[in-house]
Amino acid sequence: MSLFTASLTAFSRHLCASALASFALVSGIGAVQAAPRIEQWTAPTGAKVHFVASHELPMLDIQIDFAAGSAFDPANKSGVAGFTHALLDAGAGDLDEQAISERAADLGLIFGGSTSEDNASLSLRTLSAARERDESVALAATVLAHPRFPAEVLERERVRALANLREALTKPAVLAARAFNAAIYAGHPYGVNGDEKNLLAITREDLIAFHARHYGARNASVTIVGDIDRAGAEKIAIALTQNLPAGGEVASLPVPSLPKDGQITRIANPSAQAHILVGQPGMSRLDPDYFPLLVGNHILGGGGFTSRLMNEVREKRGLAYDIHSYFEPRRVPGPFRIGLQTKGSQSTLALDVVRATLATFIAEGPTEKELRAARDNIVNGFGLRLDSNAKILGYVSMIGFYGLPPDWLEHYPRAVGAVSREAVRDAFARRVHPDRLVIVLAGGDGDKDEGTGNAVTGAATKP
Repeated sequence: MSLFTASLTAFSRHLCASALASFALVSGIGAVQAAPRIEQWTAPTGAKVHFVASHELPMLDIQIDFAAGSAFDPANKSGVAGFTHALLDAGAGDLDEQAISERAADLGLIFGGSTSEDNASLSLRTLSAARERDESVALAATVLAHPRFPAEVLERERVRALANLREALTKPAVLAARAFNAAIYAGHPYGVNGDEKNLLAITREDLIAFHARHYGARNASVTIVGDIDRAGAEKIAIALTQNLPAGGEVASLPVPSLPKDGQITRIANPSAQAHILVGQPGMSRLDPDYFPLLVGNHILGGGGFTSRLMNEVREKRGLAYDIHSYFEPRRVPGPFRIGLQTKGSQSTLALDVVRATLATFIAEGPTEKELRAARDNIVNGFGLRLDSNAKILGYVSMIGFYGLPPDWLEHYPRAVGAVSREAVRDAFARRVHPDRLVIVLAGGDGDKDEGTGNAVTGAATKP
């Protein structure tokens, strides 16, 4: 079994729907503590390095990120990025899959990793004692630089992915997510949903070529957090990247366009619950409106039981158990999405309430009371977001991969605290367009009431 089982599961989910990005911050970070000091440099190999020293525990957490996510899949072969990442440890150098697993266990090494639309990552946790540290880094370097991509393992994982896909396509939540993803990113790499034809077309040679192009040292972002000094961190970064392929120039992703007009898509499914998604492309990691949109979304639908959508849809009308909204920032604008489930017979009413609540929020912005509560909630959660090396690793690797400034974590609470009502209202008015929303309703056909049933029918209609 691959050490990247979690990654392959995430990859299978991507084939079925756009999941949350590995680096999504949907509600922000906010009792305030000192942000970690991040040191940054470029290794002789060309890799970008981001380092935080932390000597409380004799442990090291390391992550290596590459611009090797699903958005870079070859045409008509969606899944290459996921398979490439999932098979890194299926045999590398002179070690087969079992030998890699046994070697990691002997060292107490924990491998991990994930893929998203933008990136693929390998992470490792090891003791900082010299033997365990050095041998763990050497094993990780072999896995990264010399994967075998055995044909028999590719076939095994292809069978698994096909079975997962077929099962997922029976679920209304998956059908809704795929349709939503394709509609808001029509013609864009983010909008490609994998299918059986794509999976069956992938060859071992595709994985080898993808690895050679996207896993180069100059394309690597190395994050090191834990019990080591700067000189030791420099040696680790070199060891991890010195034998990587030369790599190629990674193409930049195009900026997605907003839908020209609103779209409503109805997908039939015998479930009693209708799955409703509403949204459009939202914001990028480096977006100038990041903080007003983040704070505003906390008020709109990202703040749990205190949010407007929860109050209007659940508390006042009992139309859904849960409703949420989020922005998922990516290299280029990721999705702004509102999601809920409701009885099929209530789906039209629930959708009307969602649209009215969003329109009012865009037109009027938050109240001063809502704004204060949101800012306090985000800022006061800051310490819990940075209370372990693993959490620090996640944030620092995100900062490094997306090219955010090294003081981003230190700046974050101040930027949240400075957001005004007018800034939120202005950002939402410019960035969220009610007349250009994509709306998807999937399922609910098992709960129909002729008096209050769905008004939306057909594959796709205009509102």
